[in-house]
Amino acid sequence: MAARIIFATGNENKMKEIREILSGCGAQVLSMKEAGITADVVEDGASFEENARIKAGEIAKKAPYDIILADDSGLEIDYLNKEPGIYSARYMGEETSYDIKNQALLYRMAGVEKERRTARFVCAIAAAVPGSEIFTKRGTVEGYIGWKPAGEHGFGYDPIFYVEEYGCSTAELTMEQKNACSHRGNALRMIREELIKRGVLDK
Repeated sequence: MAARIIFATGNENKMKEIREILSGCGAQVLSMKEAGITADVVEDGASFEENARIKAGEIAKKAPYDIILADDSGLEIDYLNKEPGIYSARYMGEETSYDIKNQALLYRMAGVEKERRTARFVCAIAAAVPGSEIFTKRGTVEGYIGWKPAGEHGFGYDPIFYVEEYGCSTAELTMEQKNACSHRGNALRMIREELIKRGVLDK
């Protein structure tokens, strides 16, 4: 069994979620930085899955004996033709703060009634396993765009994305609540189950 899972991200907020969901999997879970890997991967795919595959494949070249997980995730807003979509991280520029990005999206949604504010978070995770083809799983969480940012616990677009079940933004959820329903949590659980089926991880 592979001793290490390297998740292709430098985002510490993501790593907190990932470690929580993969706890007890029988493998050490590391970020690229912790694994001593640096890479500037160009994510030029046409879908979340393609971008995740590209990233996983490139990192696997640098750590061929480890399990590599890579994700591409984003926010799809139906009223805005599923923008920002695969460009979520690059929307308005990668250096632009999410406070500004969120306010810009709320401005574009001004006056739109709740029924037309439907949106979802999407996360595609690709797994590169030694001696196997790269495979992907997609997780989603449905919700709607609120009218103002709320909450301090999340990151990115969390403050403006509301989940009907909880009646609040994903930035207002506890870590346990968020992991139970989030797009990344759903995708990671599917990846974990597949890796268990393949005998790569413990139950």
